[in-house]
Amino acid sequence: MRFIPHTDDDITSMLAAIGLASLDDLFSSIPAECRSREPLNISEAVTEWELNDFMEKLSASMASTPEYKIFVGAGSYDHFIPETVPFLLGRSEFVTSYTPYQPELSQGTLQAIYEYQTLTARLLGMEIANASMYDGASALAEALLMAIRVTGKKQAAISTLIHPHYRRVVRTYFEPAGYELIELPYLENGTTDISPVSKIDDLAAVAVQSPNFFGCIEQLAGAAKAAHDRQALLVVSFTEPLAYGLYKSPGSQGADIACGEGQSLGIPRSFGGPGVGMFASKMDYVRQMPGRLVGKTIDAKDRRGFVLTLATREQHIRRGKATSNICTNNSLCAVAASMYMASLGAGGFRDLARLNYDKAEYLKNLFKTARFKVPFSSLTFNEFVVEFPPNFEVIHRRLMEQKIIAGLPLETYYPELANHYLICVTETITRDDMDTLVREVKS
Repeated sequence: MRFIPHTDDDITSMLAAIGLASLDDLFSSIPAECRSREPLNISEAVTEWELNDFMEKLSASMASTPEYKIFVGAGSYDHFIPETVPFLLGRSEFVTSYTPYQPELSQGTLQAIYEYQTLTARLLGMEIANASMYDGASALAEALLMAIRVTGKKQAAISTLIHPHYRRVVRTYFEPAGYELIELPYLENGTTDISPVSKIDDLAAVAVQSPNFFGCIEQLAGAAKAAHDRQALLVVSFTEPLAYGLYKSPGSQGADIACGEGQSLGIPRSFGGPGVGMFASKMDYVRQMPGRLVGKTIDAKDRRGFVLTLATREQHIRRGKATSNICTNNSLCAVAASMYMASLGAGGFRDLARLNYDKAEYLKNLFKTARFKVPFSSLTFNEFVVEFPPNFEVIHRRLMEQKIIAGLPLETYYPELANHYLICVTETITRDDMDTLVREVKS
């Protein structure tokens, strides 16, 4: 029988049974300066309709498509999502947060994740992919920790053109563990300078992002050679996997691990989340791979089945001895990504990538014709950097009032790039939208 206290006497009796005088004593292990003694600043309960009104007013204070024309990517991209994806994703078989430990109850979910792994491995040109990670940033951090486990070394070289937020997450992982992170500078053409790698002795991995934060395509084959010459692994990060419908995959260029954010594959922006971390590697390293892995097998009657494999449930419980402290996956988002890739198919994926490339090139050439400088000469995908005249922030604010978000200022992340803005174009931006942007910027 469960005892539910209803009175102060009940609570007092329960506290006395464990040798405590008050509820405050339950929190004595927390330092006093870390405890809040003020009541929580929470408003009184409201009705469902009042809450809807509040949320509508809150959303009106934020810029979102299609009302706003947003020329910002930087790791989160606006793409059209086929109606097949939300329709199928809404089926009750998929809308669950339960971990599919029991295969006899979870064949549908397990097969869907297995299909996601297969499509991910093909897209990235890798031999094996896991059942997804939390997001692109944690996937990169886990990839570098995996490289440290594989090589036994304690240094990692990471490009400064990897998304700044991803680099911050990696540092959060590395600093308490005592591992060293060495940042690689960038060249005048907007790609990573790999040359310092040759002077690093205890190197576990080289990490680059392609397309990088400037939208430029990195020379992955050269980075792979530099890493392998030092008996290190090449980790390729990404924020826009659609680029691999047009450019060569990381695996084909020598990557040992490929990881990144899969939000652009059928997952709406949703004001910043959720996303899905994609993670793939060579088969040689599968037992060092973090997260979950779904495998295909046969049962005692030779019937095909799907199961979690190469890791036990106890591994995720005994966190101190686990390969990784990532103990679940973003199943629903991973299934959405697989539905998106399957809906497009190989030809559709390639055509959409080409459309994104062509639109970005059109806008890039418009800026050049209008005599704005595009400082980096490397090939790009979806986004590129433009240098505007001093005090462009005034024009930027004026355009926001006209519901046009004219790129992301880079000075916050790269102080040397004052007046440089990262501009993004996807298939959701029309030619008229681009013509209007350049015309308004010039005026």
